[in-house]
Amino acid sequence: MAADAGIGRLLISSLHQGIADVSPNRLDFYENWLSPAGMRDGRIGLAPLGAVLSFLHREEAPANEQIVERAGRHAADWTFDDLSALRRWYISRLPTGMRARAALGLGKKLILATVRESKVRSRIQGNSAGIDINSALFDQLRDPATIPMRAFYASAIERLLQHCAIDAEVTITNDQPGAWSLAITVRGPRQVEAANAA
Repeated sequence: MAADAGIGRLLISSLHQGIADVSPNRLDFYENWLSPAGMRDGRIGLAPLGAVLSFLHREEAPANEQIVERAGRHAADWTFDDLSALRRWYISRLPTGMRARAALGLGKKLILATVRESKVRSRIQGNSAGIDINSALFDQLRDPATIPMRAFYASAIERLLQHCAIDAEVTITNDQPGAWSLAITVRGPRQVEAANAA
């Protein structure tokens, strides 16, 4: 396993933007680890990322949840924006169940873009869906450093569902060291304009 666990630019940039949005006066502090060079190269070491996540969890309450949730939304927005206009149009024309499947597929893409050495499995049945994540990042970091990442992924998946015009609730379940799941309850369709404005 690589020393950086395959940590990608999407995770670095979205965390940086989340901090800038919610606690801009703390951005200089976090740039000691989320360095411009690391963002430019799309790589950051496991130890610097662990420091950022630990400080977010311990030092930034109550803003810590807002930061990681905002970061997750940014990651989802950028992932969706990277799709071609044709693919976004095609997703918008799918029935609700197939749009939910498309959102889960984008969620898997996002998770692998943030930490490449991860295993992701999604499932959907009726109005219930789930994503199981076994992340190399969680194998290397221990709580409390991993706690913000759970909220990051939950926020990102919920946002992708919104982009695919799905109204859904995402919760963290089956929390275990190195592996955990997101449970998704699909309520029904959602207006795309509302998702983009949220």
